[in-house]
Amino acid sequence: MCGFVATLKTKGGAREKREQTLKMSAKIRHRGPDWSGVYSSDRAVLAHERLAIVDPLSGKQPLYSPDGKIVLAVNGEIYNHQEIRRRYVGQYEFQTGSDCEVILALYKSLSPDPSPVGEGSTVTHEQICSMIEQLSGIFAFVLFDENTGDYLIARDPIGVIPLYMGHDKDGTVYVASELKALEGHCDEYAPFPPGHFCTSKHGDKPERWYKRPWMQYDGMTWSTSDSAEAVQMVKDGLMAAVKRQLMSDVPYGVLLSGGLDSSVVSAIAKQYAAKRIETNDEHDAWWPRLHSFAIGLKGAPDLAKAREVAEYIGTVHHEVNYTVQEGLDAIRDVIYYIESYDVTTVRASTPMYLLARVIRSMGIKMVLSGEGADEIFGGYLYFHKAPDARAFHEETVRKLSKLHFYDCLRANKSLMAWGIEGRVPFLDKEFLDIAMSINPALKMCGLTPSPSPKGEGSFEIEKRIVREGFAEMLPESVAWRQKEQFSDGVGYSWIDTLKKITSEAVSDEQMAHAAERFPVNPPLNKEEYYYRSIFAEHFPSDSAARSVNQEASVACSTAIALEWDAAFKNLNDPSGRAVKGVHEQAYS
Repeated sequence: MCGFVATLKTKGGAREKREQTLKMSAKIRHRGPDWSGVYSSDRAVLAHERLAIVDPLSGKQPLYSPDGKIVLAVNGEIYNHQEIRRRYVGQYEFQTGSDCEVILALYKSLSPDPSPVGEGSTVTHEQICSMIEQLSGIFAFVLFDENTGDYLIARDPIGVIPLYMGHDKDGTVYVASELKALEGHCDEYAPFPPGHFCTSKHGDKPERWYKRPWMQYDGMTWSTSDSAEAVQMVKDGLMAAVKRQLMSDVPYGVLLSGGLDSSVVSAIAKQYAAKRIETNDEHDAWWPRLHSFAIGLKGAPDLAKAREVAEYIGTVHHEVNYTVQEGLDAIRDVIYYIESYDVTTVRASTPMYLLARVIRSMGIKMVLSGEGADEIFGGYLYFHKAPDARAFHEETVRKLSKLHFYDCLRANKSLMAWGIEGRVPFLDKEFLDIAMSINPALKMCGLTPSPSPKGEGSFEIEKRIVREGFAEMLPESVAWRQKEQFSDGVGYSWIDTLKKITSEAVSDEQMAHAAERFPVNPPLNKEEYYYRSIFAEHFPSDSAARSVNQEASVACSTAIALEWDAAFKNLNDPSGRAVKGVHEQAYS
C-alpha cells in the first residue's frame, strides 16, 4: 500500500508541473517511506511514494508496460494477481513481481489497438467494468497512456483505499491518495467515489463499475434463508478471505481489540500462519510467529478481552497503554493525518494512530483488522431497533456506502500515518457477495442458541451468524461478548474526557454563531466544533470541508435509522452507550 499524486491534462510548463507534483507528493510520503518514483511528460506527471509489501526489490512504481508507453501508479493490493498472471503467460511480458502490474496486462487486453481506450477506440463502458471487476483486492489507481494522452482512474468497491480528484482553472486534472496533496492547488476537489472509474474519453465523470443485486432489497433472491447454511457460508467465506489477504513478502500482524470481529480475524490468521510454515506454500514467510496488538487506557474493557483471546489462540501479544493526556496531545496531528472532523472518527483514530507508531517500531508493515463486520451484519447496537428485515438490510447497504467516510478512512489513514498497511477481510469483495446475499432476517438481533457466559440464559445478541460460525475458535466470553465500539472499548474515560474538555473549550456564543464561521457543514455540537476548528487550520478550503460526511447519528447509525426509535429523535451521540435498554452500561 502506498500513495500517489497524478497531474493530468497538463498544458505546457512540463518542468514546473513536475516540480509542483513532486512537492504535492512529498506531503503524503508518510504513506510510502520506502521509495519515491516519478514519471513525467508534457501531458502528465505521476509521482509515487512506495510502501513495499509485495516484491520489495523490483516492484517500485510507477509501473510500465513492456514498450514503456503505458504508465501506472497504484495504491493497494491485488490478492488474485498470481491467478491473473497465469492467464497471461505468453501474452504479456511482465516486468516485475508486483501484484499491481496485472492491471497493465488487463488494460492491454481490452483491445488489440495500441491505445485501448483512446480516441476512436471501440472499447465500451461494459468492457472497462469487466476489466476492473476481475481484480480481487483493495486499490486506487491512475493509468496514463502516452499513445493518446488518455487515462483511466479507478477505486475499489467500498473505498478501503482513499482517493481524491480535483481540477484547477486551467483544466488540469489532479488525483491524489490524500486531500492534503491537493489543498491549495485545486479550485475544487472531492473524494473519488468508491466502486467507480473515469476516463478522459468519458469527460472525467466517474461512472460506476461495481454493481450488485443485493444493493436493492426489491427483487433480490437471497442465497439462503436457512440459519445453519448461512453460518457455514459465512465461516467458509471469511476463512478464504483471510487466507487471500495473508499475501505478503514482509512481516505482518493482527489488530486485536478484544471485540468479536478482530478476534475472529486474528484466530483465522493464526491458523493459516501456522499452516504456511508447515506446508511451505507459495507465500511461505520467514517470520514464524504471529504478533497481535491492542491499545487502551489502563483498565479498559477491551484490553482484558484481547489478552484472553491472544492466550487462547496463541499469538505473541503486545498491549499498549496510553493516557488521556497523551491522546489529547495527539489530536491535532491525528486530524491532520485522517483529514476528518467527524466526532467518532477522531475519537477512534487517536488510539489507533498511537498504536500504529508502536507497530512500525517493531518492523511490522502490514496488519489485518476487523472493520466492516458491523456494517455487513448489523453489529452496532442501534440495529436492535430495526423494525423489519427490509429496514435492516437497507441500513446495512447505506452503511457500506458510507464506510469510506468513516471506518475505512480511519483504519487506512491512522495506520498509514506511520507507514502501516491495513487489510480488512470482512470487506473482501468475494466475501461481501456471500454475506450480503444471505436473507437479512437471519442477521437480525436474536436469541443466542446457548446460555450466556454470564449465566443469564439466552439473551438478545447482534451478529449471531458470525458468533455461531467461530465460537469454537474463541473463548466463550469473547464469542458472546456484547458489541463495544472501539472508541468506547479503549476506555470510557477517553470519550467522557473529550466531551468535557471540548465543552469547556467551546463557548455557547461560539456555537450560536457556528454557521457563520463554518457555513459548509456547520458543527452539530461543541465536540465537533472543536475538531472542526483544528481541521480548518490544516485545510481551510470549502472542498476540504465538504469532503467530510456529516449527519446526526446514534451509536454510528445513519440519519434515516434515527426513525427506528422515538428515543433517538433529537439525539446525536455516536457512542454505543447511547442506546438505552441495549448497552449493558448505557448512559443513565
